[in-house]
Amino acid sequence: MSDDLMSPDGRPRCFGNRAGQAELAHYHDTEWGVPVRDDRHLFEMLTLEGAQAGLSWEVVLRKRDGYRRAFHDFDIDRVAAMPDGEIEALRDDVGIVRNRLKIFSTRSNADAIKAIRRDAGSFAAYLWSFVDERPVINDFATIGEVPASTPLSDRLSRDMKARGFRFVGTTIIYAFMQGIGMVNDHVAGCWCHDRPERRAHRMP
Repeated sequence: MSDDLMSPDGRPRCFGNRAGQAELAHYHDTEWGVPVRDDRHLFEMLTLEGAQAGLSWEVVLRKRDGYRRAFHDFDIDRVAAMPDGEIEALRDDVGIVRNRLKIFSTRSNADAIKAIRRDAGSFAAYLWSFVDERPVINDFATIGEVPASTPLSDRLSRDMKARGFRFVGTTIIYAFMQGIGMVNDHVAGCWCHDRPERRAHRMP
């Protein structure tokens, strides 16, 4: 087993021994690669992944509660209805990433999700249709082999941009797909690699 995978608590993880280990370890063990079909949670993860652009994931995880407070616990209808003044005031909120474009994109993305719900029934149904309702299970040996983007993330990114989403470049979208379990990239040697849900979702 590679020392690069070993975490301070003695458990091997994909993210290994990195700063912010407590937040990362919890996220890795309980969320990363776990399939999500709840629209509110999907909206939250899309927002956080967009906020992460140019920053570290550890920084965003530490601000997660701040995002939930600022954006009404990611209630899609309430966020879509936020007036300009309320959005603009969030630029002074130290609990979130105070980038104006990222802040305003949260509202426009909520609008785009509402439109998708009218067409597809739910944001989840739209997203999971890109993988035929079944997670993509990969078997990379090391985290260095995991791609930053794929043809699938390219395709989803293009479609989301066409629907009015912002901060949905292919790299952001691939990380989003990993985070919501559309893609499971737990590497060999990670304690999560052989969990039952990975085996259950493998193609026969």
